[in-house]
Amino acid sequence: MKAAFYTRTGAAREVLQIADLPEPEPGPGEVKVRLHWSGVNPSDVKTRANLRGRGMPYPRVIPHSDGAGVIEAVGAGVPTSRVGRRVWIWNGAWGRADGTAAECIALPSAQAVDLPEGVPLEAGACFGIPALTALHAVRGYGGVAGQRVLVAGGAGAVGHYAVQFAHLLGARQVIASVSSPDKAAIARAAGAHATVDYRTQPLAARVAELTRGEGVDRVIEVDAAANGATDAEMLRPGGSAVVYGSGRPAVELSFHAQIVKNLSWHFFIVYNLAPADRAAAEAVLRGLLDDSLLQHQIAHRVPLADIVEAHEAVESGRLVGNLVVQLPAAQAG
Repeated sequence: MKAAFYTRTGAAREVLQIADLPEPEPGPGEVKVRLHWSGVNPSDVKTRANLRGRGMPYPRVIPHSDGAGVIEAVGAGVPTSRVGRRVWIWNGAWGRADGTAAECIALPSAQAVDLPEGVPLEAGACFGIPALTALHAVRGYGGVAGQRVLVAGGAGAVGHYAVQFAHLLGARQVIASVSSPDKAAIARAAGAHATVDYRTQPLAARVAELTRGEGVDRVIEVDAAANGATDAEMLRPGGSAVVYGSGRPAVELSFHAQIVKNLSWHFFIVYNLAPADRAAAEAVLRGLLDDSLLQHQIAHRVPLADIVEAHEAVESGRLVGNLVVQLPAAQAG
């Protein structure tokens, strides 16, 4: 099978390779998926670049945790009725050497989730990290029904889904921060009641106006290090910030600003969701997909041969939405 991989960490152009590797076969409890699309996320490129300083977890790594394709074979203990099912994949490269940047993957059956007919496979390659991160940030910690919610980066890969989920799951008001008029239009089309361009408007002051001075109940935050102080200012007393990302390792929060308003902070990483939380999120996502209620913002599609350019595009931070890599099965179809 064709696969992209690296045997040392570093810049994409220096370490990423493409070659023929043996196809994996499913072990007990596993399925073999013929992949059509592989999703590229910031965590994938950070791991390849060794930005967290952890080095190589395995002698060879096939990157990417998200993907979508068709189950081709099953291992012992998995019903044969799963063969032929269209599926999306989570945690493909989390704690494993072989991710989705390849023609095939073998992994535990639970990590290949049925994809409803009518949902494009390329969209399924955006669910494992962007969609589930957004959904847990919205429905976790008591949910957002009846609340005012600010989604930081409301046109981004996670933010775009978070705006939709907040709107669909009963938020009273959804505000999205954005950095351009084009991104504002994307966020509004996803369900935001209002947008604030933080490059041209004072974010906290504008949010105060939009909420009649009350503040928001929840902030869904992509960069806690950059925005923590502003989040505390925008939150109403008793409000909370749900954080799934940070541009710097250290997050500094003013003790007084937090305690005087009884604020709470929740940090999570989607790779480590508790089984009950993941199952609940998958069920909610399935229902929304069945009802065709979601938009999927795919910014760029590239062939496997251009894996280097794909990683560099994600690293640039300029994409508006998700990037997916097309594998030969999708090209053949």
